[in-house]
Amino acid sequence: MVKAVVQRVSEASVTIEGAIHSSIDKGLLVLLGVHKEDTSEDVDWIVRKIANMRVFEDEHGLMNTDLAHVDGEILVISQFTLIASTKKGNRPSFNEAAAPELGKTLYEEAVAGLERLTGKPPKTGIFAADMKVSLVNDGPVTINLDTRNRE
Repeated sequence: MVKAVVQRVSEASVTIEGAIHSSIDKGLLVLLGVHKEDTSEDVDWIVRKIANMRVFEDEHGLMNTDLAHVDGEILVISQFTLIASTKKGNRPSFNEAAAPELGKTLYEEAVAGLERLTGKPPKTGIFAADMKVSLVNDGPVTINLDTRNRE
């Protein structure tokens, strides 16, 4: 179950070791978590959803416009903690998160897929790095996507 938290932002950035690594203006901040059973098919589905999501306002003030129509950017951050299980106790379990090799492969597939679908290379963090993410959530608009909830 690839999971994504997609936030419409007026700006967002990721800082690594005290320096800004990537930043965007208007667009989407995507936090992406990969489950140990995820496949390229899951990634394909979620990147199509993200690239075509109509969460930007049209001329009537309705959320009816996608990223391409606002010339927006994407910042994609890997976040295995999205796969946390909180069923038992108070300490989250990350046993269901993909191993680093699979997680990185599918994260990179997602970034490549978003570039292919949007025609723009997404900005990124660094996989498995300690990152500080800053954003101004526009709206606020936050959408949760999960490949196990396709229907």
